[in-house]
Amino acid sequence: MKALVFAAGLGERMRPLTERTPKPLLEAGGKPLIVWHLEKLAALGVREVVINTSWLAEQFPAALGDGRRWGLRLHFLHEGPVPLETGGGMHNALPLLGDAPFLAVNGDIWTDHDFARLPCEPRGEAHLVLVDNPDHHPRGDFALDGHGRVHADGEARLTFAGIGVYRPDLLRDWRTVIGDAPGADETPPRFKLAPLLTAAMARGAVSGEHHRGRWTDVGTPERLAALDRALRAEMA
Repeated sequence: MKALVFAAGLGERMRPLTERTPKPLLEAGGKPLIVWHLEKLAALGVREVVINTSWLAEQFPAALGDGRRWGLRLHFLHEGPVPLETGGGMHNALPLLGDAPFLAVNGDIWTDHDFARLPCEPRGEAHLVLVDNPDHHPRGDFALDGHGRVHADGEARLTFAGIGVYRPDLLRDWRTVIGDAPGADETPPRFKLAPLLTAAMARGAVSGEHHRGRWTDVGTPERLAALDRALRAEMA
């Protein structure tokens, strides 16, 4: 299995920390956020990882090298000064990811989720990890039923953790779903992944799991500082 790490965000909510450092390279517990992912991917047996970049893109290869230290081969895919969003970024990475299912993870989260629990072959077009709704996102994103299916609507809503396994077929008819949304006519196209997931959910093609362990969306300097303190306390 190959993997994609989303690392192209501008990190606007994290400023001033991200004025000189892209968010996935900010440190928590003594190492960059993205390195926590790379270590877990290597332990899982992943050997090729695509990292999409935009803001301060040159810092990624400088900090991570070619991935050899983790037994990985890293492919840095620069999207230009304006990120392609999650859907466009995934679509742009498909030539490097190939035809098989792949794992994708947001570069600006931290979690103790064991990636080995993820299916190598999703039952449908995607398998998502969901978590309890954090205080800053109380309404959640999707609902998980008792059969492991994810729905766009439902009473017991959970938050998408930014971790999933996807089949390339999820993006096959992206233009039909996205329509004429802003960015769709650009080259390469820029669009969000959520509409494609919602459409797949309507077809019953998205499974999921509820991770009840630790998870942090590192969206503000305060959350990063809290995570760093917690990790350093554990190491001490």
